[in-house]
Amino acid sequence: MIYFKKLRWRNFLSTGNQFIEVDLAKSPSTLIIGSNGSGKSTLLDALCFSLFNRPFRTIKKEQLVNTINNNDCEIQVEFETNGKQYKVIRGIKPNVFEIYCNNVLINQDASNVDYQNMLEQNILKCNYRAFCQVVILGSSSYEPFMHLRARYRREVVEEILDIRVFSHMDLLLRHKQAELSKNIIDVRHRYDLMTEKYELQKAHFEQIQDRDNTDIEDRRQQLKENEQSNYEYNQKLQLLNEKIISTKAEIWGGDKFTRKSKELDKLESKIEHKLDREKKDVEFFENNDNCPTCTQPIDLKFKQTKIYEGKKKISDLEEGLAQLVKEADKTNKKIDEYKRIERKLNELDISVAKVNTSISEINRHSNRLDVEIQKLESEKENTGKIAYELDQLKEELKTINIDKEKVIEEKKYIDIAREILNDTGVKAKIIKKYLPIMNNLINKYLQSMDFFVNFHLDEEFNETIKSRFRDTFVYNSFSEGEKLRIDLALLFTWRTIAKMKNSTNTNLLILDEIFDSSLDGAGTEDFFKILKSLSSENTFIISHKGDILFDKFTNIIKFEKYKNFTRLA
Repeated sequence: MIYFKKLRWRNFLSTGNQFIEVDLAKSPSTLIIGSNGSGKSTLLDALCFSLFNRPFRTIKKEQLVNTINNNDCEIQVEFETNGKQYKVIRGIKPNVFEIYCNNVLINQDASNVDYQNMLEQNILKCNYRAFCQVVILGSSSYEPFMHLRARYRREVVEEILDIRVFSHMDLLLRHKQAELSKNIIDVRHRYDLMTEKYELQKAHFEQIQDRDNTDIEDRRQQLKENEQSNYEYNQKLQLLNEKIISTKAEIWGGDKFTRKSKELDKLESKIEHKLDREKKDVEFFENNDNCPTCTQPIDLKFKQTKIYEGKKKISDLEEGLAQLVKEADKTNKKIDEYKRIERKLNELDISVAKVNTSISEINRHSNRLDVEIQKLESEKENTGKIAYELDQLKEELKTINIDKEKVIEEKKYIDIAREILNDTGVKAKIIKKYLPIMNNLINKYLQSMDFFVNFHLDEEFNETIKSRFRDTFVYNSFSEGEKLRIDLALLFTWRTIAKMKNSTNTNLLILDEIFDSSLDGAGTEDFFKILKSLSSENTFIISHKGDILFDKFTNIIKFEKYKNFTRLA
């Protein structure tokens, strides 16, 4: 049971720098009154924020700090559970989150999320949604049980029945299951690799056992053949090298003919150019009697002399050109011969390269044969060692197989455990056991409030409501006042079940403005009858109808605004 004692807050919403403190265990019934905006519902927000880091109403965290002072927002709640005294301090500007057990600060090395989970799971043993369903019923920001989706309804009931531990166990098993699945993949991979290695080694061992000296002799015979081939290729290589030397001698000095051919080509070009110029001069004097520039007649004797000399030069040049052409032809023939010899030399070089390649291949093959012969001889000598290694591999394979079977078996048990722990397993059986009790209690409380219907929750927590005339309804079929009676009946039922299970059982019950809207006079009287029947309760009722409710409470707290700050009147 969680026994709440004190709640204090400052600089929270409209509260100023001075702490407001409420003794949660002082009186069995406390009426909280005050005008609109005086801060009556701040108690709900402070309590929920201190425990669950979220206010009861839909207010952003940064809006919780008093806007005038704008710092040092702090909420403290004190309670007792399992024989230990706890104090939770939560603050904004600066951010504070501390949990004290018997006045000793609980280690804060964990993250805020883990620290909060520890508070909810290990100390309070309930989450925000379950806490609100058992402790709070309010008109503002309150989400009744019947408004929750099926999964959240189930979550609340699991918290109240103290079977959420099965969900936590299921979550742990889910992680373990995932880990085992990965381990199974790994161990199967190891087993497959080891099996492959064993089979290869076994085949190798059997091959060695079946092998005789023929393999070694075959390779030695190949070595002899390679040696003979190598000798023949080396002989051929020697002959080719000799041919290359003699061929190179044939083309010694071939470059001078190439140079001579170039010189003859240049000289031929010059003679042709000069010959062409002389022919043009002779043609000029033959065809012209007057100078084309000055139009004066050309001297006949001079003209005849120029024509004679020109024709003499042309004859000499043509004769020289003919000799030059003959010499050039001889030179070109020599060049063609040298080119033929060079092609032959290139062919010899290619042949040498091919012979060298063949020799290299023969040598590489011979080296491989030497290695194989050594390996074969070594393996024949070490069959005992290989047999021992094979036995070791076999034993290792057995060990891995045992590990594999063990992991598979463990996962099988985990799978079975998860089947037991999931929503259709042990939790479903427990819920099924308690459902008749829940339904009986709900109907009992409804009848106490003069609401005579047959309310039934099924295993999926869907409601069926039948009237005395057997008409079938759902929650939303009723008026707001009738819905409130159903909400109250559920609240009292959850509190009764919590006491039976000692799970989310608490002394605290807070009802926000339930008399101010939907609950009529008769309903109010029926409600107080139920409250009087409850034992060990500290009930807080927030209301605007203070004047008509004073006589029904043993304690009254009034909130008021003073200089824009909330205080206790």
